[in-house]
Amino acid sequence: MSNIIISWLPRQVIMSTPGAVCSTTKELLSSRPFREVVHSFVAWLRRKDSLLLALFAGPDADLDPQPGSCPGPGPSPGHNPRSGPGEAPTEPADVLLRRKEDVLVALLQALAAFPLEQAARSVPGAEPLARDPRLLHEFVEALYDYWRRFNRFLICYSEAGAGPSAIAGAGLGLDTRPYRTFNDTVEQLTHVVRAAYRDICENITGDHPRIYRQVAAGAQVGLIAVPKEWPCPREYQGLRDIRFVRQVLIDPPLIIDPPMNKRTGEFLRVQENPLDGLALRPEEWLCYPAQVGPVVVFVYFHQKFMGLGCSLANLFELATDEQVRRGPDAIYAFGVPPETMTRFGDLPTVFHEDRANHLLVAAVPGEDRFGYFGYLKKMILTLHNVLVMKKLGRMPFHGAMTRIVLRSGPAASIVIIGDTGAGKSESLEAFRVLGQEYIRELRVIADDMGSFEIAPDGTIRGYGTEIGAFVRLDDLRPGYAFDQVDRAIIMSPHKTNARAVIPVTTMGEVLAGYPVDYLLYANNYEEVDEGHPVIERFADAGAALEVFREGAAMSKGTTTSTGLVRAYFANVFGPPQYRDLHEDLAGCVFKAAFEAGVFVGQLRTRLGIPGCELAGPEAAAKALFDLISRAGRRSTP
Repeated sequence: MSNIIISWLPRQVIMSTPGAVCSTTKELLSSRPFREVVHSFVAWLRRKDSLLLALFAGPDADLDPQPGSCPGPGPSPGHNPRSGPGEAPTEPADVLLRRKEDVLVALLQALAAFPLEQAARSVPGAEPLARDPRLLHEFVEALYDYWRRFNRFLICYSEAGAGPSAIAGAGLGLDTRPYRTFNDTVEQLTHVVRAAYRDICENITGDHPRIYRQVAAGAQVGLIAVPKEWPCPREYQGLRDIRFVRQVLIDPPLIIDPPMNKRTGEFLRVQENPLDGLALRPEEWLCYPAQVGPVVVFVYFHQKFMGLGCSLANLFELATDEQVRRGPDAIYAFGVPPETMTRFGDLPTVFHEDRANHLLVAAVPGEDRFGYFGYLKKMILTLHNVLVMKKLGRMPFHGAMTRIVLRSGPAASIVIIGDTGAGKSESLEAFRVLGQEYIRELRVIADDMGSFEIAPDGTIRGYGTEIGAFVRLDDLRPGYAFDQVDRAIIMSPHKTNARAVIPVTTMGEVLAGYPVDYLLYANNYEEVDEGHPVIERFADAGAALEVFREGAAMSKGTTTSTGLVRAYFANVFGPPQYRDLHEDLAGCVFKAAFEAGVFVGQLRTRLGIPGCELAGPEAAAKALFDLISRAGRRSTP
């Protein structure tokens, strides 16, 4: 345990280790990280002026710290000498309290093995701390809760790809035996922390608990991060020493509360490379190499945004070792020093086309106002959209795509295009709710972003980008989050725009390329009446392009925009920045769609109308089921 380094950040604790963690409670309680946790907790109590500080009241004698004790982190209040004129000087109050904390640490170490009375006698100066067993027990319970209130991350790393024999075996990297690595670190730490807590409490109270709660007391997320070689251009040498995430272990549900719960503005294409000359501290950064549909994006994130960076594991598949060795199609640095981004204006969320190195490059500053998962996800998808337009000649779409096979026989691939909060994911969820009655099979191809290509046979084929969904909990049926809680990463559940990141599909489905049968615009702002049916078919490509191009939607509070807003093709993530290119691609796709007999229309989800948040998508799903049933069997994969 002594080889663990702890970094304390707001709401999160990051533990880094090149080797195995402690294997016994004695080793845990004797470690420097344990002392750091105790000292940090006491500093927190002092800021709160907690009644638990009464534990330290009483005689100041016999406070010699135990051998090996050393102060940990935490605020250092100013000196407060208690000596008066003519009196011998005494120790400052903060120094005295720190010595009492060290005695407390020694007492807790003894309590792991002995009953309270015996433990107090064995530690010089500990008897005043043990005079009120009930108060001491409350203190230990509060210490345990304090530790668990942080999001806790454990990074297992090795130098040059070789891990210690205690974990990985001689000459083998940690990522070659991920199960053993996680078992010897994350699982072991959880077990030892819980055991230490229970042993101490039982020896204080003299009783055994009758109800045991197997809470995640160690790390909630474990990462294996190792160096990887890739063809790094000279201009990006400042990234070369940053370790790559190769395996992730999540103990769900993971609940995080990022600094921000909304996104604002667009991503600006700039002529200057935001990473030019930027050198990042390798110990503060990790790289998540994300497979985003057909492209690979190296996502570098600062430890300040560790929770958001780890959440990528529920949204994008990790690139393979072979993909990493080939290098990225794009690079994204999330959390760069703010002073390096001031040249890009008040909203420096930017990307750049590095033509010399055939790369797209993006960066966002490490400021709290950008501490929202949308800034991470949507920039990655922006890079994807630009890449598929320029490299693959595909038209990107902002929407959900699913393949449905009904119990009555018909099957169809459906794409619902619309802005954030227009009802795309909500309609997919309505399909799931109705599934037992209508559906034999439902496959998710794209939850939020994808691309169209015109196949040689003239059909329009759709592809996805993500294996997960970033869903807005407010608009889903009650209990949805609890149905998925065993896999979910939940963000800001107590705030507006509460979200969950949940795996929903596989990379095989994302890349399969299904023929499109129904291409619908998600209209979330119009009521349904005789002149405005739930599903309305467009007569020709020109009429369809007019509606899709306008991209109207009622804002749902997922960004700082309000009211009825309009965005080019409901997709501000790449198409507006390359409008001429996108116009050509869209014209070809819609023309081919009508020639191939694709049903092109709009679906009134009414998600933006108060009171219709659930009923609107459900009615839309039922109307779509009826339409598919009447049409009979459509395309085959």
